[in-house]
Amino acid sequence: MAGGPRERWTSKRGFILAAIGSAVGLGNMWRFSYLAAENGGAAFVVLYLAATLVIALPVLLAELALGRGSQKSPIQALTLYGGRRWKPLGLVFITSGFLILSYYTVIAGWALRYGLVAIASGFDPNAAERFGEVASGWDAFGYHIAFMAFTVFIVVGGVSRGIERTSLVLMPMLFALVVGLALYAATLDGASAGYAYYLKPDFSKLLSLNVLKDATGQAFFSLSLGMGAMLTFASYLGRDVNLPRAAMIIAGADVAIAFIAGLVVFPMIFALDLSADVGASTVGALFITLPKAFAEMGSVGRGVGILFFAALIVGALTSAISLLEVVVSSAIDSLGWRRRPAGILLGIAITALGAPSAWSTDILGVVDQIANNILILGGGFALSIFVGWVMAGSIEEARVGTADVAWFGTWRNLLRYAVPAFLFFVLVYDAIPSTFRAIAGLF
Repeated sequence: MAGGPRERWTSKRGFILAAIGSAVGLGNMWRFSYLAAENGGAAFVVLYLAATLVIALPVLLAELALGRGSQKSPIQALTLYGGRRWKPLGLVFITSGFLILSYYTVIAGWALRYGLVAIASGFDPNAAERFGEVASGWDAFGYHIAFMAFTVFIVVGGVSRGIERTSLVLMPMLFALVVGLALYAATLDGASAGYAYYLKPDFSKLLSLNVLKDATGQAFFSLSLGMGAMLTFASYLGRDVNLPRAAMIIAGADVAIAFIAGLVVFPMIFALDLSADVGASTVGALFITLPKAFAEMGSVGRGVGILFFAALIVGALTSAISLLEVVVSSAIDSLGWRRRPAGILLGIAITALGAPSAWSTDILGVVDQIANNILILGGGFALSIFVGWVMAGSIEEARVGTADVAWFGTWRNLLRYAVPAFLFFVLVYDAIPSTFRAIAGLF
């Protein structure tokens, strides 16, 4: 209830699994795979790992420290430490969560439909035509509504009874599914060609600003940074949690699932000689090429495909929960709303905002670029400056629950200098211009 004591995680394990669930989702299995395919395979993986370690991990720890220190949702957390002039950054976080969830559940709806159809009748070998039917129109909007309804149902249950209980069940299930699928993919004849594409770097791509921008954006998108999700989850924490350790576990699990997902996707594609189909669509690796592969594998492929889309649905659901929690928590803290009506009303509003993405994959792609290239990276840029320069006692807050760590000073210097300088460069020289080109392409 509004005005009552703030909700709490019941265990450290529950928080860790919920935070990993926020990080691990479509960003790992849908977005990571197609970006790797577009950007030269392992060259993208190398840059993604570097961006995660040097840029994203410091911002993750910053969000955790700000959330736990304030015990507030984004707007109130920023105004507590920085005054009302920082309120617009909180609004950026909420806008990011609102906008991303509006199209995220559209894509999750595709996965839900593929999984249900696979159970009922198997996979259609004419996957490209089927994707066109699935990805737009009334059916896409209907599954978008259904997936959002699942998300709202969990979030209105509360932090411990809804989000934490769900994460304790779904996250171990997701890990088991992804690892099992990777082990199966390793047994396929011709899988070695997929590993070679995935793991052999094209060093010319390492110097590409566009690839670096995509790798950095993926690190932020996948870890749910720059949108207030980790900040909000940390606001429900007690003072006994080791934040640096939690940040490293969350980032490590996120990277591991993304990397293992590549070990699932690429061996299957290359084993069935479908690599030429990947470039046909930015989402082709998952929603065109893999269903075609599952159809060609017969009854075994049907079973494997059902498990794959089950993993995709689970990952999407845990991430969608965290995005909705950002806006619901903000409504509770800033507007005094109760959780249930906040979840239902905001869920309806986000569903309506996602209608254009449900009708057009072109619109969905542009909204994704606006959210990822501008809002998330811009939010990370501003947050690094805030925690590095404005937030009083940032190191002291990060130190609570752990012994002093030698690299706390390095962490704050990264937030003050390296992270904002790098993100500003990426924003100005590539992310913002490419986003405006994409918007212009709609007209």
